[in-house]
Amino acid sequence: MKTLKKTVTVLSALAIAGGLLAGCGAKETAGGTEGEKKAEGKKYTFRLADTHPADYPTVIGDKKFAELVNERTNGRIKIDVFPGAQLGEEKAVLEQVQLGAIEFTRVSSGPLGEFSKGFGVFSLPYVFDSDQHLWKFLESEAGNKMLDSLEGAKMKGLAYYSSGARSFYSRKPIASLADLKGQKIRVIQNKINIDLVAALGGSATPMPYGEVFSSLQTGVIDAAENNFPSYQSSNHFEVAKNMILDGHQRVPEVLLISQTAWNKLGEEDRKILKQAALDSVKTQREAWDKYEKEAEAKVRAAGATITEVKDLKPWQDAVKPVIEKYRADYKEALDAIDAARK
Repeated sequence: MKTLKKTVTVLSALAIAGGLLAGCGAKETAGGTEGEKKAEGKKYTFRLADTHPADYPTVIGDKKFAELVNERTNGRIKIDVFPGAQLGEEKAVLEQVQLGAIEFTRVSSGPLGEFSKGFGVFSLPYVFDSDQHLWKFLESEAGNKMLDSLEGAKMKGLAYYSSGARSFYSRKPIASLADLKGQKIRVIQNKINIDLVAALGGSATPMPYGEVFSSLQTGVIDAAENNFPSYQSSNHFEVAKNMILDGHQRVPEVLLISQTAWNKLGEEDRKILKQAALDSVKTQREAWDKYEKEAEAKVRAAGATITEVKDLKPWQDAVKPVIEKYRADYKEALDAIDAARK
C-alpha cells in the first residue's frame, strides 16, 4: 500500500512539473497560446450575400474580408461569398439577416433608412462636397455610431464600402439644370428622392431598378440617375446617352452581420471580424476607383455624351428647401457632416 501511494505521489509531481514546463514554453512562443486557443475554438461556416456580380468592387471587398477572417482564425471561421443575388435581392436578404438565416450581407445604405432612421441622411442632395469629405465623415465617431445604430434592427454594421457619386442621365440632351425641367426621372421609392427631383424641376417616377432599361427604351421615362459603374453595367448608356455629372448623392455601401451570428461569437472573434472588415475597405475602395474609371471610359467610347458641372451652386440652391424640410430629422448627422468639412 505504501509503495502504491508513493508511486501516485511521484506521478502527480511529474504531471505538475510537466504542466509548469508546458506553460513556460507556451509563453516563450510568440502567439503560441493565442494560436492554440483559436485552433481549439468553435468552428463556423457563414454565408455573405451580395446582389452585385462576382467582379464588382463590393464583391471584391467581401472576398477580401472573408480571406482575412479565414487567415486570422486559422481557417476556423469560414465565410462563403454569394454574389449575383444568389441568395436573393437586397430587401429579402436583409430580412433573412434579421432572422439570422443569413449571417452577412453587403447592402446599399439607402434601404437601411427603414431600419435605422439616421441612414436617410445619405439621400439628402449635395451634403458632401467630395469623396474625401464623405470618408472623413464615415470614419468619424458619428459614422461609427450610425453603424452601431443598426443593432436595434437585429443587425450590426461592420464597415462602409465606396459606391461613388450618383448623377443624372437622360434620353434627351442634358447639359444644364434647366434641361431637367419636365423630364420624367426614375427614382428609388424614397420621399427624399422624390422631393429632390421635384426641386430640380423634374417629374419623379419611382420604379424597380430592373424596369429602368425597358422604360428608358420605350420612353415611359426620360431619365434616371446612378453612378458610372451602374450606368455602364446596366447598359442604360445605350438608351440614355446623355449624362451630367452633378454628383447629387454619395450613398455608401455597408457590410453587415446578423445580430444572431454576432451574439454567438466570443469577444476575440468579434474583434477579428470587425478589424478584418475595416482592413478590407482599402481593397474595396481601390477596386472601386479602378472600376469607375473603366466604366467611364467604356461609356465615352460607346458614344455617350458626358457633361461636367462647372458651377454646382444653382443645383445646391434649388434643393435648399429639401435640406431644410428634413434638417430636424437628421440634425445630428448634418452637424457631423459640416464638422467633417472643416
